[in-house]
Amino acid sequence: MVADRGWHQHHEAVARLARSYAAIPEGDAVRLAKRTTNLFRARAATSAPGLDVSGLDGVIEVVPDGPDGPVAEVQGMCTYEHLVDATLPHGLVPHVVPQLRTITLGGAVTGLGIESTSFRNGLPHESVLEMDVFTGAGEVVTTRPGDELFDAFPNSYGSLGYATRLRIKLERVPSYVALRHLRFDDAGLMAKTLAEIASAQEHDGEVVHGLDGVSFGPGEHVLTLARWTDEPGPTSDYAGQDIYFRSLQGCDRDRLTAYDYLWRWDTDWFWCSGAFGAQDPRIRRFWPRRLRRSDVYMRLLHLDRRFGIADRLDRRAGRPERERVVQDIEVPVEQLPEFLRWFDEEIGMRPVWLCPLVATRAWPVYPLAPGRLYVNVGFWGTVHVGPDAVNAPRNRAIEAKVHELGGHKSLYSDAFYDRATFDALYNTTHLAAVKRQHDPDDRLTTLYDKAVKSR
Repeated sequence: MVADRGWHQHHEAVARLARSYAAIPEGDAVRLAKRTTNLFRARAATSAPGLDVSGLDGVIEVVPDGPDGPVAEVQGMCTYEHLVDATLPHGLVPHVVPQLRTITLGGAVTGLGIESTSFRNGLPHESVLEMDVFTGAGEVVTTRPGDELFDAFPNSYGSLGYATRLRIKLERVPSYVALRHLRFDDAGLMAKTLAEIASAQEHDGEVVHGLDGVSFGPGEHVLTLARWTDEPGPTSDYAGQDIYFRSLQGCDRDRLTAYDYLWRWDTDWFWCSGAFGAQDPRIRRFWPRRLRRSDVYMRLLHLDRRFGIADRLDRRAGRPERERVVQDIEVPVEQLPEFLRWFDEEIGMRPVWLCPLVATRAWPVYPLAPGRLYVNVGFWGTVHVGPDAVNAPRNRAIEAKVHELGGHKSLYSDAFYDRATFDALYNTTHLAAVKRQHDPDDRLTTLYDKAVKSR
């Protein structure tokens, strides 16, 4: 585990970052010297030196009782795993803890993380009180909600700079989480019930602190209601032989420790660990528990891409070429049944994850209507499409359908929009104006070049 950083260590790390910026030849593009990522889009290889972010991956301070309530001062490259390890002993957690352990706080703020508390707490950036941003001009700018830089930062993906420090709000959480799984055979009724629960933040007289779900296929949908509790009792263990997502189909109520609830999806990368055999009992028995985690599967995926293992096996078996379909999208809750119907007919990939969210205010670069309930739909896998796979027909169809339904698409994975459509969807005119102010020499890669051109 990364040790907590003190303020002196933090200032030294920022100074080291500034020196690494000064060492990059004038006019060259500026990017992070960072080997790991949770992004699923390719990035052009480079041998150029990058920004040294070593020493910017810890927690500076946890303040359980302050003028703004419980807060934490956190470095931008700190993973949520390390952040939770620092806050949970105080009975505190961030307002939103994204699903995977190695997602960083800075990454979730600039790249729009989400989780089951987003229906009441919004997205991770909405609980940030202040942050320091290292800009393309090589300056550290302290910015707060309402500032142009702060407000444009969410969904900028490093095109405006990198967060070196963030002051975030925390909320209290007890020792356990009680779960209730509601099953539906009708997507319309499921969406209606989801909307009612999200609005009332309770169901059948029980408060609901977390809300997400899984659509296993047409006629099989599950909503999971999470309630924080200190009531003692037995807990399930899904980091062992049992698998969390399968439990949604087999039990009505469940109970986890708060820690295990936060990382319930990480152990099997939702359900994607199955691609590596990790859900086969014969293999799982010998798969070390400490290696059942998303970053291990990500490394295996990178090896597959590097050596083309799956593609070779497909060719040998005579199977059509695959198109990778790894996306998270949001649609208004009333459009969810239509999207799921279309997705089944045109894409045919299940399960998919469902996570409701409500933005607490307007954000210029990712225009969610404040106060309106959206549902994030996450789907991660491949579809056999044949020779046309290189043209990404399924991904392009998804982009068009989401736009038709008044939704949005996250940019952590491949995007295929033309420039005019992308500019309209993500308000890049405003983003460019903010970028000119803080990156006048255009040292940082633009959002379009990052998301669509993979630069």
